[in-house]
Amino acid sequence: MGRIVEVTDVILRDAHQSLLATRMAMEDMVPACEDLDNAGYWSLECWGGATFDSCIRFLNEDPWERLRAFRKLLPKTKLQMLLRGQNLLGYRHYEDAVVERFVAKAAENGMDVFRVFDALNDLRNLKTAIAAVKKSGKHAQGTICYTVSPVHTTEAFIDMAQSLKEMGVDSICIKDMAALLKPQPAYDLVKGIKQRCGADTLIHLHAHATTGVTLVSLMKAIEAGCDIVDTSISSLSLGSGHNPTEALIEMLEGTGLTTRLDKDRILKVKDYFTQVRGRYREFMSEFTGVDTEIFKSQIPGGMISNMESQLKGQGAAHRLQEVLEEVPRVRADSGFPPLVTPSSQIVGSQAVFNVLMGKYKTLTGEFADLMLGYYGSTIGEKNPHVLAKAEAHAKKPVITGRPADLLKPEWATLRKETEALESNNGSDEDVLTYAMFPQVAPKFFKSRPAGPKNLGKDPVKKDATAPAPAKADSKTVSAVQAAALSGPVSYVITLHGKEHKVTVAPGA
Repeated sequence: MGRIVEVTDVILRDAHQSLLATRMAMEDMVPACEDLDNAGYWSLECWGGATFDSCIRFLNEDPWERLRAFRKLLPKTKLQMLLRGQNLLGYRHYEDAVVERFVAKAAENGMDVFRVFDALNDLRNLKTAIAAVKKSGKHAQGTICYTVSPVHTTEAFIDMAQSLKEMGVDSICIKDMAALLKPQPAYDLVKGIKQRCGADTLIHLHAHATTGVTLVSLMKAIEAGCDIVDTSISSLSLGSGHNPTEALIEMLEGTGLTTRLDKDRILKVKDYFTQVRGRYREFMSEFTGVDTEIFKSQIPGGMISNMESQLKGQGAAHRLQEVLEEVPRVRADSGFPPLVTPSSQIVGSQAVFNVLMGKYKTLTGEFADLMLGYYGSTIGEKNPHVLAKAEAHAKKPVITGRPADLLKPEWATLRKETEALESNNGSDEDVLTYAMFPQVAPKFFKSRPAGPKNLGKDPVKKDATAPAPAKADSKTVSAVQAAALSGPVSYVITLHGKEHKVTVAPGA
């Protein structure tokens, strides 16, 4: 047996976020858990990203119950989540005590591996969350959001990796959310990090499949010494999703490299999710192939369909190509931020407004904040003309410090506001749910007793080929039945002095 390449499967989170608008019900994941838990994965990604939002917005499911259920159903395998640094799972920065409380509660409820990222790669926005993970005794994975621009270089990413290691992370993730990482840069980046940070530095590569090149990138990264890679069971893979787990296994055959994965278990899971996927046909992304034009726009997979729906709502669907061409220009004006939640939504929405209303005639509040530094710093310089417009729009100055340093303690206020809501259960978890989504949580607390919704059509046929449901005690089953789904995110945008609700699909 040669060197072992470890694997994280994203089937329980990012796979259905990318392909099914995060709508998969917990009850449709439960039957696969026993095989997943015994398949030999390094970890299973099952929480974070858009799932928290989708659970309370669409599925009437308590996301904390989902996490506790996964912990019971997957006792042998590390659970992994995606955390947006100082943004946690929301769309604004939270003061440090809230970040620390969230991490502690996630760890207490069963999370093992925290993949912590910042949309702008601003290390100051990662520091508190990483320290909180370390304090909890869990695995802190510092993340580099990979992107391509005139100011992003392999050397700059290697420098970031070194800074993350100095912050005490247990591993480093290269997060390629838009499938931009080509094979040779993948090799060079992993090799460079190993040389700079030490051969014992654990490197984890996450890459979507959208552009069609990243399965080769996984191989080149592995050849350079990458320790862990993300994949997804093939029945929920490719398109704007991820590379197939089974393809990785076969690709390594004869190379002297191997995985710990049990192919028989994985094929059972594949067959099961083949049945499940059809239930969510109405939520399926129409994009199932390869799009190398993303190397130009750099838009994560789920965003194109979202912008298309925005334009349709304005009777301007025929202008999608103009918007796709405008996105790189807006990105350049704002300092070349990586396009990942929430920066992808912010830049994408501003591009839509530029096309429909005229170049920066109307600014969203979020875009003005991005320009002014309230999300953090960008590696590139900002367009001074657009910066002046942002200052005039927001009526506040440019900042250069860490945004969270401007925030006042808010935990006591959040608890008081939550306790005033009907049907809250008084827990820290409910306070954190309210903190993440203050517009959605009150309605969710009221409807929670009715139990979770399943938006899938036509129940999966129970036959001899489908895996048997994982064994769980009555508490676990009730948690599962109290489970739900996820999807788009709503922003309130000021246009001509009036507030308008814009819905965008999360891309992280």
